[in-house]
Amino acid sequence: MLVAAGGAFGSGLRYLTSLYMNRWLNQLIPWGTLAANTIGCLLIGLLMGFYGKHCTDQNGYKLLLMTGFCGGYTTFSAFALENYNLMQQGQTTTALLYTLISVISGVLMVYLGHAISK
Repeated sequence: MLVAAGGAFGSGLRYLTSLYMNRWLNQLIPWGTLAANTIGCLLIGLLMGFYGKHCTDQNGYKLLLMTGFCGGYTTFSAFALENYNLMQQGQTTTALLYTLISVISGVLMVYLGHAISK
């Protein structure tokens, strides 16, 4: 229930972020998505640091805010956190490979899905 509640709020806020950003800025790049992704990454990093320093029982907060809210606001934040964790573990090559595979396969799957749906 915590993940669902956080996800619902995050998804709603992502929509509002996109509406606001796209209304006020040019459409050269998708500013709303960029804003949600960067804000979500900053927030998940802040939460990770805060909970690591100040909270011993983090599961409820993590589920609500990190998994739910940040996941609903942007899955890019989870992707960035996973890469950060890989690099912290000294697995830089794995992180770079994961990034490359994720970006290329994501774009290819959007293309494939669009082609199939035509």
